[in-house]
Amino acid sequence: MTVSAEPRMHLWTREEYYRMAQVGLFQGKRVELIEGQIIVMSPMGSLHAAAMTLAARAVEKSFGEGYFVRWQMPLALGERSEPEPDVAVIAGDVRDYVHDHPATAVLIIEVADTSLAYDRTTKGSLYARAGIPDYWIRIINLIDSQVEVYRDPLPDPAAEYRFAYARQFVVRGEETITPLSQPSNAIRAVDLLP
Repeated sequence: MTVSAEPRMHLWTREEYYRMAQVGLFQGKRVELIEGQIIVMSPMGSLHAAAMTLAARAVEKSFGEGYFVRWQMPLALGERSEPEPDVAVIAGDVRDYVHDHPATAVLIIEVADTSLAYDRTTKGSLYARAGIPDYWIRIINLIDSQVEVYRDPLPDPAAEYRFAYARQFVVRGEETITPLSQPSNAIRAVDLLP
């Protein structure tokens, strides 16, 4: 008697992902590991790079001592996820993470041009599940020059990874956002915009 099994997807672990990188499988590609899947990211345009740099500068000024900012570097969000957010503000000191990547952040900013739907749904649900308290999406296009702010992660059975943000709002122009971890330091939306 023959037993047939339906084909299934292999979900990669962070360890397997590292081994693939070591042998050069991702050479010349921007990739990240999201829930066991290797996601190939679009090449970064100059507008995206400028927006990411401005966002990083703005939060560096706002946070100061006791925090540091990482640009497109991994966050170890479990055995099968290692996203590389455009900007992540981490509590502590860089030297605290010499032997492993941070497993959380106090603030994550994604710069969205072609990736807006993905950043809102997939990444938003992943970051909410990881308990990231403050998630901002800096939208760059000719119509929506704004920052979407997401806060209060909570379980949501309808969300991709069963978590979402309860509170969402948009800031534009001279309006300000106050990082949850730095309530005395507001950042103007325009300071995040190219």
